[in-house]
Amino acid sequence: MALKRNVGLRGLKYSGGGPMLAWILHRISGLGIIIFVSIHVLAGFSTHVVGTDWGDPVNRVYESLPFQIFIFFCVLYHALNGMRIAILDFWPRLLEHQRMAIWLQWAIFVPIYGLSVFLMIRSALTSG
Repeated sequence: MALKRNVGLRGLKYSGGGPMLAWILHRISGLGIIIFVSIHVLAGFSTHVVGTDWGDPVNRVYESLPFQIFIFFCVLYHALNGMRIAILDFWPRLLEHQRMAIWLQWAIFVPIYGLSVFLMIRSALTSG
Protein backbone atom coordinates (compact mmCIF):
# COMPACT_ATOMS: atom_id res chain seq x y z
CA MET A 1 0.00 0.00 0.00
CA ALA A 2 1.60 3.24 -1.13
CA LEU A 3 1.13 6.34 0.97
CA LYS A 4 -0.31 9.42 -0.71
CA ARG A 5 1.98 12.40 -0.08
CA ASN A 6 0.71 15.98 -0.08
CA VAL A 7 3.56 18.36 -0.74
CA GLY A 8 3.59 22.16 -0.59
CA LEU A 9 0.31 24.03 -0.18
CA ARG A 10 -1.67 20.87 -0.94
CA GLY A 11 -0.41 19.54 2.39
CA LEU A 12 -2.41 22.22 4.21
CA LYS A 13 -5.72 21.04 2.75
CA TYR A 14 -7.78 19.05 5.25
CA SER A 15 -7.92 15.48 4.04
CA GLY A 16 -9.94 14.18 6.97
CA GLY A 17 -9.56 11.26 9.27
CA GLY A 18 -7.44 10.39 12.25
CA PRO A 19 -4.00 11.15 10.85
CA MET A 20 -4.96 14.72 9.93
CA LEU A 21 -6.59 15.30 13.32
CA ALA A 22 -3.46 13.93 15.02
CA TRP A 23 -1.34 16.28 12.90
CA ILE A 24 -3.48 19.31 13.85
CA LEU A 25 -3.57 18.43 17.56
CA HIS A 26 0.20 17.88 17.56
CA ARG A 27 0.73 21.39 16.16
CA ILE A 28 -1.77 22.98 18.59
CA SER A 29 -0.29 21.21 21.61
CA GLY A 30 3.25 22.16 20.56
CA LEU A 31 2.21 25.78 20.13
CA GLY A 32 0.52 25.71 23.56
CA ILE A 33 3.72 24.43 25.16
CA ILE A 34 5.87 27.05 23.39
CA ILE A 35 3.56 29.89 24.44
CA PHE A 36 3.41 28.61 28.03
CA VAL A 37 7.18 28.29 28.38
CA SER A 38 7.83 31.68 26.73
CA ILE A 39 5.41 33.57 28.95
CA HIS A 40 6.60 31.63 32.00
CA VAL A 41 10.21 32.65 31.36
CA LEU A 42 9.23 36.29 30.72
CA ALA A 43 7.10 36.40 33.89
CA GLY A 44 9.94 34.94 35.96
CA PHE A 45 12.42 37.36 34.43
CA SER A 46 10.08 40.26 35.12
CA THR A 47 9.54 39.28 38.74
CA HIS A 48 13.04 38.21 39.77
CA VAL A 49 15.41 40.25 37.60
CA VAL A 50 13.58 43.46 36.74
CA GLY A 51 11.58 43.58 39.97
CA THR A 52 8.19 44.42 38.49
CA ASP A 53 4.91 42.82 39.52
CA TRP A 54 3.95 41.92 35.95
CA GLY A 55 4.61 38.24 36.64
CA ASP A 56 2.13 37.94 39.53
CA PRO A 57 -1.09 38.00 37.46
CA VAL A 58 0.50 35.64 34.96
CA ASN A 59 1.33 33.21 37.77
CA ARG A 60 -2.28 33.37 38.96
CA VAL A 61 -3.37 32.31 35.48
CA TYR A 62 -0.88 29.41 35.61
CA GLU A 63 -2.30 28.29 38.95
CA SER A 64 -5.88 28.25 37.68
CA LEU A 65 -7.45 24.82 37.20
CA PRO A 66 -8.59 25.32 33.57
CA PHE A 67 -5.10 26.38 32.53
CA GLN A 68 -3.49 23.42 34.31
CA ILE A 69 -5.91 21.03 32.60
CA PHE A 70 -5.15 22.60 29.21
CA ILE A 71 -1.38 22.58 29.60
CA PHE A 72 -1.45 18.98 30.86
CA PHE A 73 -3.43 18.04 27.74
CA CYS A 74 -0.81 19.75 25.58
CA VAL A 75 2.15 18.08 27.26
CA LEU A 76 0.67 14.57 27.46
CA TYR A 77 -0.78 14.56 23.94
CA HIS A 78 2.38 16.03 22.41
CA ALA A 79 4.57 13.47 24.18
CA LEU A 80 2.46 10.44 23.22
CA ASN A 81 1.98 11.60 19.64
CA GLY A 82 5.70 12.33 19.35
CA MET A 83 6.49 8.82 20.58
CA ARG A 84 4.05 7.37 18.01
CA ILE A 85 5.71 9.38 15.24
CA ALA A 86 9.20 8.33 16.37
CA ILE A 87 8.22 4.65 16.44
CA LEU A 88 6.71 4.89 12.96
CA ASP A 89 9.85 6.68 11.74
CA PHE A 90 12.14 3.96 13.12
CA TRP A 91 10.06 1.17 11.60
CA PRO A 92 8.64 2.46 8.28
CA ARG A 93 6.85 -0.83 7.60
CA LEU A 94 4.52 0.07 10.47
CA LEU A 95 3.21 3.08 8.52
CA GLU A 96 0.64 0.74 7.03
CA HIS A 97 -0.83 0.50 10.53
CA GLN A 98 -0.82 4.24 11.21
CA ARG A 99 -4.54 4.45 11.99
CA MET A 100 -4.26 1.57 14.44
CA ALA A 101 -1.29 3.33 16.08
CA ILE A 102 -3.40 6.47 16.47
CA TRP A 103 -6.17 4.45 18.13
CA LEU A 104 -3.59 2.85 20.43
CA GLN A 105 -2.26 6.31 21.28
CA TRP A 106 -5.79 7.45 22.23
CA ALA A 107 -6.31 4.25 24.24
CA ILE A 108 -3.26 5.19 26.29
CA PHE A 109 -4.01 8.94 26.41
CA VAL A 110 -7.66 8.89 27.51
CA PRO A 111 -7.28 6.90 30.78
CA ILE A 112 -4.12 8.75 31.84
CA TYR A 113 -5.60 12.16 31.02
CA GLY A 114 -9.00 11.33 32.49
CA LEU A 115 -7.57 10.05 35.77
CA SER A 116 -5.20 13.00 36.03
CA VAL A 117 -7.95 15.56 35.41
CA PHE A 118 -10.16 13.79 37.94
CA LEU A 119 -7.38 14.00 40.54
CA MET A 120 -6.71 17.67 39.70
CA ILE A 121 -10.38 18.57 40.12
CA ARG A 122 -10.74 16.53 43.30
CA SER A 123 -7.63 18.17 44.76
CA ALA A 124 -8.88 21.64 43.81
CA LEU A 125 -12.29 20.99 45.39
CA THR A 126 -10.90 19.58 48.64
CA SER A 127 -8.20 22.21 49.14
CA GLY A 128 -10.27 25.23 48.20
